[in-house]
Amino acid sequence: MKKFWVGALVTLCMPAFAQAAVAASPLPVVTSFSILGDMVREVGGDDVHVTVIVPPLGDPHTFEPSPKDARALGAAKVLVVNGLGFESWMPRLIQASGFGGLKIVASQGVHARELKDDDSGNEHEILAPAHAAVKGGTLDPHAWQDLSNGMLYVQNIAGGLSQADPTHAAAYEARAQAYVARLKTADTQWREQLASVPSDRRVLATSHDAFGYFGAAYGIRVLSVVGVSSEAEPSARVMADLVRQIRKHHIRALFLEHGSNTRAMNQIAAETGVKIGGELFADTLDTPGHKASTYLGMFRWNTGLLLKAFTAQ
Repeated sequence: MKKFWVGALVTLCMPAFAQAAVAASPLPVVTSFSILGDMVREVGGDDVHVTVIVPPLGDPHTFEPSPKDARALGAAKVLVVNGLGFESWMPRLIQASGFGGLKIVASQGVHARELKDDDSGNEHEILAPAHAAVKGGTLDPHAWQDLSNGMLYVQNIAGGLSQADPTHAAAYEARAQAYVARLKTADTQWREQLASVPSDRRVLATSHDAFGYFGAAYGIRVLSVVGVSSEAEPSARVMADLVRQIRKHHIRALFLEHGSNTRAMNQIAAETGVKIGGELFADTLDTPGHKASTYLGMFRWNTGLLLKAFTAQ
């Protein structure tokens, strides 16, 4: 009889144990690329399980989703994307996966840069509301390169995670506030370092136009070989114009970007005699264990290389 009651008690308690296990399980979250993956881990902590579609050192511009990606997204409760037209392949992946969870657009609320061609064929920027319809122009999606936008990303992520998982809302908000404080400190430190650099030395020449927000936020002139897409090929006119600009501004270093057009930059370096100052991270993080393997680490890596170039004699 005693064995019967013990067995009955275990049987009755099993649903409760199962429910507790489900409640304690981390929230399954998918992010489109590695920078968002790091942000979600910072905000979510142990309360989330993050799957990143485009891995570190991958190129989100040329990425092609696989069936494995569709399965991962189909099992997720939350999807975090950049928006601003960055993930052109995402609608197809969502359709293939059958995803029906919460979608967080990290860039929501950003004052987006719009790139439009003028009569001379050169690109210039204007500000446009995020996610606004663009006629004849392209929205620059690389808003995270300005740390103030990164802070907005973090707040959007925290709000979305709290909506999907109200039980841990207070924890998400607390982690987000602590993370934002660290980003503000890095932003202040970078501005203090730049204060001693004359404005005519603050020129960044790099592969593709991923640093427009960075330049606008920190008073740095940005020269790029190609447009916002890393897969674009520069024309002969663009190459010649960039060579003239490099000589005009007495640029001391050129910068490559991971996953971008190195051939064109190496050609320009050979023609101008200007050295390559290193590789910057624009659309991706480095692999785990390296200095640029986090969003904040990436920013510090990039600014460290730039400061060395700006202050070189």
